[in-house]
Amino acid sequence: MYTILDIETTGGKYNEEGITEIAIYQFDGHKVTDQFISLVNPEREIQPFVVNLTGINSNMLKNAPKFYEVAKRIVEITEDCILVAHNASFDYRILKTEFKRLGFPFKRKTLCTVELSKSLIPDMESYSLGKLTRALGIPVSDRHRANGDAMATVKLFKMLLNKDTDKSIIKDAVKIEQKSKIAPNLREIIDELPSDTGVYYIHDANGSIIYIGKSNNIKKRITQHFTNSNSKSKKIQLQVASVSYEKTGSELVALLKESEEIKINKPLHNRALKRSKFTQGLYSFVDDKGYVNLRVRQIKQNEKPITTFTNRQSAISFLNRMVETYELCDKLTGLSKSESSCFKLGIDACKGACISNEEPAEYNKRANSVIARNSYDKKDMILIDRGRDVDEKSVILIENGIFKGIGFFDLNHQINNRAILESLITPMKNNRDTQHIIQSYMRRNKKLKVVELS
Repeated sequence: MYTILDIETTGGKYNEEGITEIAIYQFDGHKVTDQFISLVNPEREIQPFVVNLTGINSNMLKNAPKFYEVAKRIVEITEDCILVAHNASFDYRILKTEFKRLGFPFKRKTLCTVELSKSLIPDMESYSLGKLTRALGIPVSDRHRANGDAMATVKLFKMLLNKDTDKSIIKDAVKIEQKSKIAPNLREIIDELPSDTGVYYIHDANGSIIYIGKSNNIKKRITQHFTNSNSKSKKIQLQVASVSYEKTGSELVALLKESEEIKINKPLHNRALKRSKFTQGLYSFVDDKGYVNLRVRQIKQNEKPITTFTNRQSAISFLNRMVETYELCDKLTGLSKSESSCFKLGIDACKGACISNEEPAEYNKRANSVIARNSYDKKDMILIDRGRDVDEKSVILIENGIFKGIGFFDLNHQINNRAILESLITPMKNNRDTQHIIQSYMRRNKKLKVVELS
């Protein structure tokens, strides 16, 4: 659990500043679970430059509560939480100073979104909250007021959690929160989980990830892990102390994150898994009569097929659908071994390319449509799918045929700006696994929105 906060002060000498406004959002990694927002009477003068910056003046604070009147609420909302702020050392110092004046030792573990941003989003022009959020397309209202800046930090932190592919932030939080070595009741863990699409992480008592998986229903899948009696499930049940998760909305994003993060984190109980074998590939060639032929065959090393399949049966099934959809010839797709015309010509289901009755140019338009629809080789494009909430979409970026990564964007935010689009993206590695995952998903999901970039 995290408490994300922002503090406005009077300005002045070091350690003599007073708080004029405070906003705290309790955040469980997915949503805000509690909040506290208040003006505070600092019982001292506000520096003129601060008044100009924030708009907060002494008249506004005459009837505001003094710090000792809100201190109990601050302790309660931050207890057992990691304190998160943009330039956390400043906000934490101010809070500790105020509590010290009351004779109360205030101590919390902190995370700084400036430092996290420098690590996870390198090469930004500026890491000030205003410029950083603007560059990332994060909307900010009431800039230089505690509530506006705290909410902007919540949105920034949510993005940073998504970009943290080695899960160091979550692992540290889990380790801090564990009160016992083994979960006393697995049902308690299940009850806290959503029935949403996403990636889940099973942790041991040290916070280490021992298993990563993806599911269209996280709660249901974890229930299966905790109730199955096979060897792997029994080991997980003995070692689990906590389960964290990331909602993705999109199954494609979940598949890509699962594949990437298993490779990065190498969880104990994933080691025998995820060794995908894409044995079959779709290839094309032009025959001596000028017709584009399509063939399914076993993939050879260093070859680059149009698209890949886990087995021959699924590849042939796909090719049959393409023949039906695009009115292709059985013979020119290798589905018919006839030396002359294909069988479908006899029942008027083929336009005659197999015996040169159809012009190559006409036939090739349809054959090339199959290739274009199922390959992103050398293309610049984005795939837009469901997001984590109703007002959000997920985006997968492909540049020059290379998968670059995933991200999320607000429906009100236009992503036609290439610089903003790239800043939203969590970089991920391009490999055979990601190629197969993307192409397979594109084949299965006709509603997936594909936008070619100019």
